[in-house]
Amino acid sequence: MQITLNNIGKRYNYEWIFRKVDYSFTSDNNYVLLGSNGSGKSTLLQVIAGSLLASEGTVDYTLGANKIAEEESYKKLSYAAPYLELFDEFTLTESIEFQAQFKPFQKGLTTQEIISITGLEKSRNKQLKYYSSGMKQRVRLALAILAETPLLLLDEPASNLDRKGIDWYTELVNAHRHQRLIIVASNQQEYEYTFCNTELKVEDFK
Repeated sequence: MQITLNNIGKRYNYEWIFRKVDYSFTSDNNYVLLGSNGSGKSTLLQVIAGSLLASEGTVDYTLGANKIAEEESYKKLSYAAPYLELFDEFTLTESIEFQAQFKPFQKGLTTQEIISITGLEKSRNKQLKYYSSGMKQRVRLALAILAETPLLLLDEPASNLDRKGIDWYTELVNAHRHQRLIIVASNQQEYEYTFCNTELKVEDFK
């Protein structure tokens, strides 16, 4: 998959967060967007994901030789961020089964296999509203990383994770990063993007 940013800009009121961004993200590569808090890296990632509209410019999505309509791009991507809301009334089991209805998991993974991967077996039938912030982040990451999508977007993926959780994330993403395009947004936490081969500084797009 390839994503091409064409003169992309985003502003809130009269303040430009970034502007005149021209860049291509190519398949089978792993990128990290680096920047301090408030630098615009999460905003840029959301524009790439299509969850935020750019103030100017366009985003092109291509898979193989086929161009993907912007409104259809969500089918080809999975996205994890600490600010993304989960369905708190769902259990872990229900969350996995719900996603499977519209976005399949890799290699035919079963619900039980995914629960085992999260390490949250004892809480499988507990509503997510009773999960800690670290447990919820594990759910977000597992649902995104294990989805069968050519594009994976991760915004500060180690947020709310303890040392054991960071090791879990590192192992999971390394096991499922092949043959897909991955873009990570990070505020210099190197353990979030050790697998990335290209670094981009959001401040360069000001």
